[in-house]
Amino acid sequence: MYYRPVSLTSVPGKIMEQAIKEIICKHLEGNKVIGNSQHGFVKNKSCQTNLIAFFDRITSLVDKGEAVDVIYLDFSKAFDTVSHDILIDKLGKCNLDRAMIRWVHNWLDNRSQRVVVNGSKSCWKGITSGVPQGSVLGPVLFNIFINDVDVGIESTLIKFADDTKLGGVATSLEDRDIIQNDLSKLEKWSEVNRMRFNKEKCKVLHLGRNNQFHTYKMGSDCLGRSMAERDLGVIVDHKLNMSQQCDAVAKKANMILSCINRCVVSKTREVILPLYSALVRPQLEYCVQFWAPHFKKDVEKLERVQRRATRMIKGLENMTYEARLHELGLFSLEKRRLRGDMLA
Repeated sequence: MYYRPVSLTSVPGKIMEQAIKEIICKHLEGNKVIGNSQHGFVKNKSCQTNLIAFFDRITSLVDKGEAVDVIYLDFSKAFDTVSHDILIDKLGKCNLDRAMIRWVHNWLDNRSQRVVVNGSKSCWKGITSGVPQGSVLGPVLFNIFINDVDVGIESTLIKFADDTKLGGVATSLEDRDIIQNDLSKLEKWSEVNRMRFNKEKCKVLHLGRNNQFHTYKMGSDCLGRSMAERDLGVIVDHKLNMSQQCDAVAKKANMILSCINRCVVSKTREVILPLYSALVRPQLEYCVQFWAPHFKKDVEKLERVQRRATRMIKGLENMTYEARLHELGLFSLEKRRLRGDMLA
């Protein structure tokens, strides 16, 4: 079993990190250091903006009849393999104040860690690479480190921290060569920056009717083909059909409802409605502006979740669904979809 090293730092330390982070972020924003391709740990950006920005481009190409290949890239233990020397060098290239760079260098230097499981403790080991996970400053430093990964890339590349995907037209041989050249550049970047791709987890999603299902390589390794990928928590398949996502969301939401039904004795409105809003609705709402279903059967799968939740409330069991919604001040998912503000 692999235990992810998460730093448990003191409150005064976190306060100091927050102060340093604000200074660094102000400098990065003012000088537009972090590229537009980064959506992780960046102000006014999120998983949702990542998905919409990338697939708006991809779906428009598919709609025009183009074949499109999307490569999902996976770094091996990305946060833990950041080279301190290379990171400090990149901080200098960002034109950060020398005192600030020296503070970050001292913060990273001479760290050690150990594993504690059921009271058993391992020996302390020195940390020679990586940004501390669980820290306030770590994500910002990682964004700086990976910021130049898309330099020279011709295809569309987008990131959410280390979650990276590359997409481009793959209709002609020349198109596919461009994607292959970009993958070679990424492989070179990983070698120079001492970060490894987990090539077994790097997958190719082939889109478009006339796709040739070309085999791409990173180094000497051929990348595997995928029929569907979980992209930042959303299932995207080779037909750009969101039915699998709807199935997964409905299944998880129903599992949570079953748990609530079994474990919560009181079924009053004051108890069930807040639990539904806090635990179930977030499952239905996560990035829904990206994957919002258009097939009636998919909308009905999600609607049944809300039907079931409202039926659980004591005193409303024998009412019609529409009457329950009116009583609770809710709207049907179909109505929200047609109004264009589904689950807003």
